[in-house]
Amino acid sequence: MQDVLIGSIVSALATGLGAVPILTMKVITHRWRDILLAFTAGIMVSATMFNLIPVALDYSNLMTVTIGILLGTLVLSLMERNMPHIDLAHAKSSTVQFDQKSMLIITAITLHNLPEGLSVGVSYASESAGLGPLIALAIGLQNAPEGFLVALFLVTQKVKKFTAFLIATLTGTVEIVTGLIGFFLTSYVSNLVPYGLAFAAGAMLFIVYKELIPESHGDGHESASTFSFILGLIAMIAMIEWFG
Repeated sequence: MQDVLIGSIVSALATGLGAVPILTMKVITHRWRDILLAFTAGIMVSATMFNLIPVALDYSNLMTVTIGILLGTLVLSLMERNMPHIDLAHAKSSTVQFDQKSMLIITAITLHNLPEGLSVGVSYASESAGLGPLIALAIGLQNAPEGFLVALFLVTQKVKKFTAFLIATLTGTVEIVTGLIGFFLTSYVSNLVPYGLAFAAGAMLFIVYKELIPESHGDGHESASTFSFILGLIAMIAMIEWFG
C-alpha cells in the first residue's frame, strides 16, 4: 500500500516537475521540445513491450493480453473522440475564447492522466518484482514534458507563470487516486491483474502513437526525434536490466 502510494505520488508530481522550467524560461525551441517528447515515447514503448506485456503473458495467455490491449486502446480512443482535443503546439488563439480554451486543455490533460494512474496501480498489484517502480518511472517521464506543455500553453494565454505551474501540477494529481483504484481492484480480484496490465499497455501505446510521436514530428525535426526515441527505448531497457 505504501509503495503504490509513493509511486503514484512520484509519477503524478512529475507533471509539476516538468512545469518548473516555465517559472524561469522565456523561450523553448520546437527542436528541444520534440526531442524530449520522442525520448519519453521511447521510454513508454520499452516499458510496455519489455515489462507490461511479458508479465501479463506470464499471468495469462495471448487471448487475455489481446483483449486487454484492445480494451485499453478502445477506451483511450473513445475518450479522444468524445472530448475536445487541442493541439498544444499549434492551437490558434482565435479558435475559442480564452477561458473556454484554457479549461478544455486542462480537462483534456487531466482525463488523459486517468489511465496512466491505473497503469501504475496495476503494476504495483502484480507479483513481478520491480515492475511497479519501473512503470511509475516511465509514466513520470512521460508526465514531465506534458506538464511543461500545459504550463507553456497557459502562459501563452496570459496566465501568470506561477498559476500555470500550479494548474499543470494539479492535472497530474488524479493519477494518485486512479493509481490506488487500480491497485485495490487488482489486489482483491487476482484475475484482473493480466487484464489490467494489458489494458495499461494498450493505453500507453495509444498515447505514444496518437499523441507523443505525431507531436514530436510536427515541426520538421523528424531525424532528431527518431534518434531521441531510440535512445529513450535503450535507456528504459537499461533500467529494466539493472533494476528489473
